[in-house]
Amino acid sequence: MDPASVLEALFELADEVGLEVRALRGAHPPDSEFASTSACVRVKGKTWVVLSPNDPAELHIEILAGALKSEAASELEGRYLPPAIRRLLEPEEVFDDEESDPGSKQS
Repeated sequence: MDPASVLEALFELADEVGLEVRALRGAHPPDSEFASTSACVRVKGKTWVVLSPNDPAELHIEILAGALKSEAASELEGRYLPPAIRRLLEPEEVFDDEESDPGSKQS
């Protein structure tokens, strides 16, 4: 899937689960007093995803997928998602030490 299609699918999922997503308007130069960056934030106890036009689509995808993983994982668990979207929303494996990491080299 191309980044635009992935973003569209993530926007739809966010809307379906009630995650507030705001796309800021108007890009500002990075050194501007009004420069912005994309982020997942809490406002009065509610999670919002704010996407800046200054950031690339790949960062928008990362931020939005992260918010869906942390805020709506249980709601998305049993539903069909295209494989490319499912991969983005799967929990990341965390290894406690090198012994439990199958990719680590043992000496």
